[in-house]
Amino acid sequence: MWWTALGVVTFVVGAAGVGWVAYEKLDGNITSDTAAADELARFERERPTALVRDAQNILLIGSDSRSGDENAKYGRDSGTERSDTTILLHLAADRRSATAVSLPRDLMVDVPSCRRADGSRTEPVFTMFNRAFQNGGSACTVRTVEKLTDIRVDHHVVVDFGGFKEMVDAVNGVEVCLAEPIHDKAAKLRLPAGKVKLDGEQALGYVRARKSLGDGSDTERMDRQQRFLAALATKVRGNDVLLNPVKLYPVLDAATSSLTTDPGLASLRGLYDLVRGMRTIPMEKVQFLTVPRKSYTHDVNRDELVEPAAQMLFDRLRSDAPVAVARELPEGMAEGMTEGQSEALAGGPSLMSSVTPDPMPTFRGSTAADDACG
Repeated sequence: MWWTALGVVTFVVGAAGVGWVAYEKLDGNITSDTAAADELARFERERPTALVRDAQNILLIGSDSRSGDENAKYGRDSGTERSDTTILLHLAADRRSATAVSLPRDLMVDVPSCRRADGSRTEPVFTMFNRAFQNGGSACTVRTVEKLTDIRVDHHVVVDFGGFKEMVDAVNGVEVCLAEPIHDKAAKLRLPAGKVKLDGEQALGYVRARKSLGDGSDTERMDRQQRFLAALATKVRGNDVLLNPVKLYPVLDAATSSLTTDPGLASLRGLYDLVRGMRTIPMEKVQFLTVPRKSYTHDVNRDELVEPAAQMLFDRLRSDAPVAVARELPEGMAEGMTEGQSEALAGGPSLMSSVTPDPMPTFRGSTAADDACG
């Protein structure tokens, strides 16, 4: 994830103080996803064109395919590779902001024909989004996202949940704020309300649990994941970690060991080249949101996009235009609009046509600077 890459940047800059041997080990930890690169190259002609130089879009995929048998208690089907979490991370060309958009696993989408691990190909299908990873791994997921958004995915990162646990433990746990106590037998979580420090095992259960926490929806789970990632980013960016090689090395060792990336990122140098300008992004400019979605018309247990809000979001990310997030939108205000636009829309087409498009539409979301206990 991007906060891991920030740690890598700091390490690369100060590598001389830590030692070349350590640098070499971390560099060799990262797995290069050459099979996905080959598959994407095969379909290069159908992929979107990047519109803004220096803007970057990275697809972050949380995979349980290499996380071990322990994860069965979080709902994993034995022998089945799935992506529980997918985030499209947009880095502005000026590196003054970062926007992370969660894509629901149950979102109904068009998944193209994809290459399976055995070399055979699937048929194109309209199905749940997380079926893309199951059908054809990271390449299929990238192509599905590009087809859905018309946004060019410049890089992709697959994160192993086993490494996620180790990274949380490496920073000595992450503090979250719980509105109410948690007693989840499936995730083996028993936590009090208020501020609680989670270790790696607890953190994995917390971000992956779905039906027993909150309202049981995937939207609530994604909100919880976003809050946790913000807390983890804050912890990793703290000077006690980034500026202390003794604390930083185990974090980077756990993080890099859990990463599978496209060849362009499969080295410390590749990560450094990507994120060297991100060190100064204010936490309030690191935004988290979920793509506007609602229950699917034909199945309340599935999702579909809310239009025109979703298309507005995709258009702005593609053109590197700014967006704003707010935990709660004013009453009557639709996502992707301003209060004036919402009022005009309610007043009819003639009034709507007289409103000048706002340069900063607002979506439900949060920032890394938000206090979860506030």
